[in-house]
Amino acid sequence: MLLIAQIGVELVLLFLNAKHVAGHQGTVPESFRGFCTQEVFDKSLTYTLAKLQFDVLETLFGAMILAVVILGKWLPWMLDLFGNVWGSGIWGNALSFLAIGVVLSIPTLPLEYYNQFALEARFGFNKSTRRLWVLDKVKELLLSFVIGTPVLALLLWMVTLYPSTWWFWGFVALFSFQLLMLILYPRLILPIFNKLSPLKDGELKERLFQLADRTGFSAKTIEVIDGSKRSTHSNAYFTGFGRFRRIVLFDTLIEQMTHEQIEAVLAHEIGHYKKGHVPKMILMSGLFTLVGLFCVYWLSLQPAFYEAFGFAPAQGIICIFLLFSYLSGLVTFWTTPLFNAWSRKHEYEADAFAKLHIGSATPLTSALEKLSEKNLSNLVPHPLYSTFYYSHPTLLEREQRLL
Repeated sequence: MLLIAQIGVELVLLFLNAKHVAGHQGTVPESFRGFCTQEVFDKSLTYTLAKLQFDVLETLFGAMILAVVILGKWLPWMLDLFGNVWGSGIWGNALSFLAIGVVLSIPTLPLEYYNQFALEARFGFNKSTRRLWVLDKVKELLLSFVIGTPVLALLLWMVTLYPSTWWFWGFVALFSFQLLMLILYPRLILPIFNKLSPLKDGELKERLFQLADRTGFSAKTIEVIDGSKRSTHSNAYFTGFGRFRRIVLFDTLIEQMTHEQIEAVLAHEIGHYKKGHVPKMILMSGLFTLVGLFCVYWLSLQPAFYEAFGFAPAQGIICIFLLFSYLSGLVTFWTTPLFNAWSRKHEYEADAFAKLHIGSATPLTSALEKLSEKNLSNLVPHPLYSTFYYSHPTLLEREQRLL
């Protein structure tokens, strides 16, 4: 029932958004005429409608796969299958869990391929090659096993060591690992996929470091990431914390924007840090981890639950981890609008911070308009759709708040 309800809501929201967007074809709304031409506006609507059609297909296909796997009781069968290969010990169960994830991701590969090389390419966004796409998938697969296997094995080991309190100690271990990854990801993981190089000396670098000093954001370095080798979409962010902080700019952002606009974008990102949004999000993620692990523990005490999905008690707690990983989304889906509302509040605060420290809202609004134009963002989403799904306010909402 939860799956049917979720699919119903998703399809209704997609339909409402598509109808709302289609209703704006032909004329650029007055609010956007200062920066958006009729040609760009029409192209953004076409792109949005194409993405929405793809989302409908992806939603229905994902629901079908989940229903077949769960109702067809494929999970216990696959767990036994891989268990015969690697055994049913701690390391064997960890490997089986990850292998099942790999198998179930295979049916979605054609959709991912279509999205990258048909849909995104049609609108000029794709810059990736088929070779690079395959290499990315192989790297992701290897990393999932190299990192995921010992982490999951540690969690399963804690289950045997602390049968009634493992969920708490597992949370401590996983939360510590998440903090460690904030430091290690930009140093060890990100370079596997992208090339990072220091921002060249010059006016832009000097301007950004002056902004960092002015706002009390002591960044170790400003780096440029070669995002253009996969897409023309642009972004800017910072990674790490404490003395490990570093600012990262997409090369596409540098190509598309003026120095003043880039400074405003960076001021917005610094605003997230200065307003404490990052630790708040980390703590919220930790809380979700804690609640999730406790739910796994509680469900492991309910044999009727996992037996209903074809698992036997002898298969151990790994079966609960499997069920939780594939079914928990049916519950957390309903919290999406709450957390997105919280995220939008953070965006407004970061915008206000940027306006204060730049001295004017104009550089930020022009940067947001440029991002919308270059990314063909949906300028006219249905209010219900944006309320439910958008982690950022719409362009019009942000500009009105900055007035």
